[in-house]
Amino acid sequence: MDATDRRILRALTRNGRISNLELAEEAGLSPSACLRRVTTLERAGVIAGYRAVLNPEAMGAGFVAYVTVGLSQHTKAAQEAFERAISQSPEVRECHNITGAVEYLLRVEAADLAAYKHFHTEVLGTLPQVAAITSYVVMGSPKNERG
Repeated sequence: MDATDRRILRALTRNGRISNLELAEEAGLSPSACLRRVTTLERAGVIAGYRAVLNPEAMGAGFVAYVTVGLSQHTKAAQEAFERAISQSPEVRECHNITGAVEYLLRVEAADLAAYKHFHTEVLGTLPQVAAITSYVVMGSPKNERG
C-alpha cells in the first residue's frame, strides 16, 4: 500500500459514495487507474465493504451508552451463550470481547433513559452469564469516525 492508496482510502472513508471521477481527482489519478486501485483494494480485503452511516437521533435512538459487562464464569460456553443473547438485542449496536477487568464492551443505543433502563434491567440484567454491568452514558461525541 502506498501514499496514493492511502489517499483513496481517506477519501472513501469520508464519503463512500464519492464518484470514481471525483475520487480519481482527489487521488491524483486517471479515472481508469483509480478504479483499478479501488478494485485491487477490495479484492485484497483492505476495503471490506460499504455501508450507510445512520444517525441514531434521527432514528429515535438518541440515548447512547457504552456498557462494560463482566461474566460470572470465564468459560467458552459462557462467552458463547452471552454473545448469542446479545446478538438478539437490537439495542446493542456493537459488542467487543476485550481484555482487562471485564470481558465485554457494548455500544448501546436506545430512545431515552427509560428505554435504556428497560434494556439494562429486563434484558442484560437477566442473562445468567452476567455478573457485573457498568454504564457510561455518552454526553457528546466531539470526534466520531465510526463507519
